[in-house]
Amino acid sequence: MKHCMKQFILSACTAILLGNSHFAAADTIGDTNILLNWAENTFSQLFPSHQATHNIEPWLYRYYPESGTYAGVNKENNGVYVLGGSFGNEPKFIDTLPNLINQIENSGGNGNIAACDTSKIPAGIAYTQSGTVVTVTTKGQCVPAPDISNTNICQAPKQTTASGISLLGSNTVTSSKIEGLKINIPGLPDPIKGIVDASANVKHCTINAPAETASLVVNSDLCFDITSAITELLAGFPVDGIAMTPPVKYFTAGTYTSQIVADCFATDATTISDAFSGDVWIRQDGSFVKVNN
Repeated sequence: MKHCMKQFILSACTAILLGNSHFAAADTIGDTNILLNWAENTFSQLFPSHQATHNIEPWLYRYYPESGTYAGVNKENNGVYVLGGSFGNEPKFIDTLPNLINQIENSGGNGNIAACDTSKIPAGIAYTQSGTVVTVTTKGQCVPAPDISNTNICQAPKQTTASGISLLGSNTVTSSKIEGLKINIPGLPDPIKGIVDASANVKHCTINAPAETASLVVNSDLCFDITSAITELLAGFPVDGIAMTPPVKYFTAGTYTSQIVADCFATDATTISDAFSGDVWIRQDGSFVKVNN
């Protein structure tokens, strides 16, 4: 225990200082979750379970009842502190939040959240979790669109046992738009509207899902660069009536929720994955086709 604490403190002290110390409140919350997720993944002896982040001014913190330990960030100075358990009864300063986030990013450390497997998520998409609420964002930037087969933004982590629980997730789009493309061809259905409408109907079903994900809520605010996909889609259309100004950007925000179902293959899901076996299926021509994972 003491050895792990020493490693944690020493690694924090070797972090490189970030040049920008001005953090918006949203960034502080997100970075706090990343840091505490990383601590849980890296030092499970000290932080043995995933806990929700609480907010009692000026603190953002998590409490680990198994070890009697608190870990958190003071929002007034962006300092990271630990308290209780092997750390003692007085708050111990570890380092600043920017320093530790910089260390995690430079080392390739695991800051994944507990509810979602983010190992295959494209760079530029950030995940944070507080309790049963997950936030997924590109932080106002546009990133390359992910593989069309990866329609689930919160894939259940790999499970070591079969839970027997099947969850159907649905996405409710609250806002959606495309920039950089205008199409005005008489008699031609608006393909832009079709893309936007299709995003609202994507459903994913998970076999052998963790029981705790049944009440999960995933809020997303994303921007994707879809220039390549649009170029391919419109390759056979006449030039007249199409005005494309790259990059073509697709903005979407929404909420993803799930419900327990008896059989994923009897649902209208677009994709299915098995959190235990790792198998993946995609709906094609009205039936599900197994694909390589």
